[in-house]
Amino acid sequence: MSGLAGLLAGKIDPGVYRWHTELAARDLADSVTGAGWSLAQIADVAETKDEVLGAIGAALGFPAHFGRNLDALWDSLRDVAAPTVLLWETWGCAAYADRATFDQIVGVLKDRSAEIAEDRPAFTVLLRGDGPETDLADLG
Repeated sequence: MSGLAGLLAGKIDPGVYRWHTELAARDLADSVTGAGWSLAQIADVAETKDEVLGAIGAALGFPAHFGRNLDALWDSLRDVAAPTVLLWETWGCAAYADRATFDQIVGVLKDRSAEIAEDRPAFTVLLRGDGPETDLADLG
């Protein structure tokens, strides 16, 4: 079972993963939605904290009053209502531009992905594309 299939089937824990694949976005969308998950995507370049948080908020449909800080990110992520895969294709730009801020944002994303409860559906982030070395696991 591939990494994505295992994740969508509940065999692999949600998390923040590096994902090396050539799978087309349409095929990914079909796989994700076919498994009952939602797919959100960040494809635009975002380098600053404000840009990255804005891109995450736009991809996940956060309300207009989303505060673009880490506390607001956490609060809004906890309101995600369906199992969700966030595909972040331009993550390397943010990681290279400001590694400390990138690591903080990834820390919040990891915390949310680890929080699975009856009222908190699964949440996973897939980092696809070029970027610096990280300690994140690869999703095969």
